[in-house]
Amino acid sequence: MSDIIQLLPDAVANQIAAGEVIQRPASVVKELVENALDAGATEITIHIKDAGKTLIQISDNGCGMSPTDARMAFERHATSKIRSANDLFCIRTMGFRGEALASIAAIADVELRTKRTEDEVGTLIHIIGFELKTQEATGCNNGTSFMIKNLFFNVPARRKFLKANSTELKNIIWEIQRVSLPNPEIKITLFHNNAVLYELPKVNHRKRIVDVFGKNLNQSLILVEEQTSIVNIYGFIGQPKYARRTMGEQFFFVNNRYMRHPYFHKAVMRAFEQLLPPDTYPSYFLFMEINPADIDINVHPTKTEIKFENDQSIWQIIHAAVRESLGKHNVVPSIDFDQSGNIDIPVPQRQNDNIVFPDIKINPEYNPFDEEKSTFPKSSGSQSSYSEKSNLKNWENLYGGAERNQLPEEQTNLRMSGEDDLYTQTSEQFSGKKILQLKQKYILTPVKSGLMVIDQKRAHERILFEKFMVVLKSDSVASQQQLFPQTIELNPADSELLKSILEDLLSLGFDVREFGKDTFIINGTPGVLDVASPQLIVEKLLEEYKNSPVDARSKAKEQIAISLAKASALDYGTELKQEEIDHLIDNLFACSTPNFSPDGKKVLTIIPTEDIEKSFSK
Repeated sequence: MSDIIQLLPDAVANQIAAGEVIQRPASVVKELVENALDAGATEITIHIKDAGKTLIQISDNGCGMSPTDARMAFERHATSKIRSANDLFCIRTMGFRGEALASIAAIADVELRTKRTEDEVGTLIHIIGFELKTQEATGCNNGTSFMIKNLFFNVPARRKFLKANSTELKNIIWEIQRVSLPNPEIKITLFHNNAVLYELPKVNHRKRIVDVFGKNLNQSLILVEEQTSIVNIYGFIGQPKYARRTMGEQFFFVNNRYMRHPYFHKAVMRAFEQLLPPDTYPSYFLFMEINPADIDINVHPTKTEIKFENDQSIWQIIHAAVRESLGKHNVVPSIDFDQSGNIDIPVPQRQNDNIVFPDIKINPEYNPFDEEKSTFPKSSGSQSSYSEKSNLKNWENLYGGAERNQLPEEQTNLRMSGEDDLYTQTSEQFSGKKILQLKQKYILTPVKSGLMVIDQKRAHERILFEKFMVVLKSDSVASQQQLFPQTIELNPADSELLKSILEDLLSLGFDVREFGKDTFIINGTPGVLDVASPQLIVEKLLEEYKNSPVDARSKAKEQIAISLAKASALDYGTELKQEEIDHLIDNLFACSTPNFSPDGKKVLTIIPTEDIEKSFSK
């Protein structure tokens, strides 16, 4: 039998490696921008076409490369930053593995133009599918320019699984955010289809955050600053009242490198404990400086996962730093024992002065739970009010009955009538007269087989979703025009997302138009919605839509209907009147699929009578 194990050709090996390093166009942008930073660039320009599927061009004014270095840079594991294994533990550069350019060249059409300041001419290298086509001298500016065309042209299976342009562009914008935030001294410009998305000048950290995420964020930022022997922390957190329902403005950076760290995220969330509205996340932008020998960044090909030698200590430092900053800004109670100034305590002027104690007047008959005080005014003197006498009598009767192991007759009649009203079985599955709301979250109603529990928010989502789908299918749009149109300013990522779904929003009854760079005007909203704040609805719609797992264009309208239903549904904590509960249940069971929300979550459950009886069997 012949040997069956053999070495893979370099081209195939590089295509496999590209699957780890280059997952989508955003991966190319990340690697090339990081290389530009390592080259000492102070200005970086990114041109994108069709979300990077057609073209990615990145130019910088860094140090450039010699002809030999330019060619060597495309070889696997060719790097200028590592000489020995020990160098892995003192890394301060962004890239170091030497895999990025080789991986990109294996799956795209790549042109490189580079020139050092001291050279008279630059170098042009053209590689297609890891095959060198051209290497020659050329005239070009100082620095480096990469042009990546037709990404994944020779790996059709990978290209087929790329998402819609709006999704791929969103990922590119995320990568620009992760690179630009820790490097405010670098000018970064991003174009998409010749339109400017970001034009970030050289500024400080706070201004860079505002430039990236919009002016609205500026008012919520709180400074965080802590220096210790283990780690130095600097950055900003958002005030709890500006927390959002979805994640997207949470950033950790270590030595200017973006990282994901769920453990440290819990430290921040713990610091915000009991301060946040339900199901919301605070913004934070925390930059950590630490000895490179105390971390290991060589964990994952994308280098976004980092191990820390003292992670538990750092957790405590992060938590304390965030908590202290919240206290300084009066978000949480804090005690400062280093306050300047004296506390003014009044003392007697003369030794024989009489001290007059404050006269506190109380009403011994006051009952804060007395709801009948307006109908039955309190009598003067020591006499109790009518309601107090009635309460006292009822309590005495209740305990008197308990001594005889039975309730008083009128209490027994009251209890039995209540039970009969709640649990009497009828031919109907449910009745509006037998419905209770629990914790402003669940609706309880008896049914023949037990007790039905309905999630009120998910039920409302299902009702709204089916209404929106009817509108989409019938093309009968009813738009409610706003008396005073509202303007909304978005960050570039959300702005591009809104542009991509404007046509579908129009079919749902929205009248939203562009009103300048990253600014939109809301003239009308769907008539089926009772919209108090159109701006809030649009913001929530974008949050729901951009975090949705479904983004295929064939299901775009359905996904917008799902996102709009979730954004418009009543929130948990909303107290409903009896007629509102009845209306909600009537509409829910008129739906084609009442048991599940639009995104497939359970809307209702039935607790069988047998299970209820078992809980009382012991």
